[in-house]
Amino acid sequence: MRTEDGFTLLNADEFAARLATIQPQRAIRVIQNHHTWRPNYTSFHDNHFNLLRGMRTSHMRDRHWTDIGQTLTTFPDGTVALCRSFDVAPACAKGANTHGVCIEHVGDFDTGADVMTDAHRELILRVNAALCDRFKLVPSTASIVYHHWFDLESGARTNGTGTVKSCPRTGFFGGNSVHDAELEFIPEVKARLNTAPRPVAPVAIGRGTVNVDSLNVRERPSRSGRILRQLARGTAVTWFEQATGDGLLWNRISPAAQEWVAASFIR
Repeated sequence: MRTEDGFTLLNADEFAARLATIQPQRAIRVIQNHHTWRPNYTSFHDNHFNLLRGMRTSHMRDRHWTDIGQTLTTFPDGTVALCRSFDVAPACAKGANTHGVCIEHVGDFDTGADVMTDAHRELILRVNAALCDRFKLVPSTASIVYHHWFDLESGARTNGTGTVKSCPRTGFFGGNSVHDAELEFIPEVKARLNTAPRPVAPVAIGRGTVNVDSLNVRERPSRSGRILRQLARGTAVTWFEQATGDGLLWNRISPAAQEWVAASFIR
């Protein structure tokens, strides 16, 4: 697990554990699957955070969105990044955003382009299964959708007719049609859902509020730890672990990531 510039990179097991702790302030009913097209496999060389920063910059500068568009991003090495907050609707597929989670899979999955790695394939299936499990969705072409099925202008679901993208392309798990998904992708997701171990949510050991104007959140329990972000006075925090460092007591305020604050500044 690694965190950088607001993005958290996880393997499949870490993602399932982290997902168990997420409590979105909106209903989640649809899982969108997309491919990035660019960046693609040739762009990837263990540079997850550079690619994520690039996508966020493009989305904010060129499309005038408030953040990166997608909720999650998957990579060829079998890792997944947390991107846009689950509390906020994604900006990915008109007509499916309000109650959606958007997954962008790094690659160009048109027939004859990128050949999906085994690690990427398994990760994509496990992420979709974990989302179905967490949000009590039955895997189907109603709950798991492709961008190709939605008209770009109206947002209506057309199942591939009208003004549409081919995303996630014709080489994505056998094809991008509803029939293709029903034939291959949905059964594969169901198989992972039925065999996956249930993640156990970390137990909170304390709660409080920030009692200084600005409190640094650091990547480890030490004054020398890199600052990830800052919390304002009055922010409510929950902690899941305590440790000592530099003679201070520290609270880990994330159930899964290494995010630490000095306990003396929490009331």
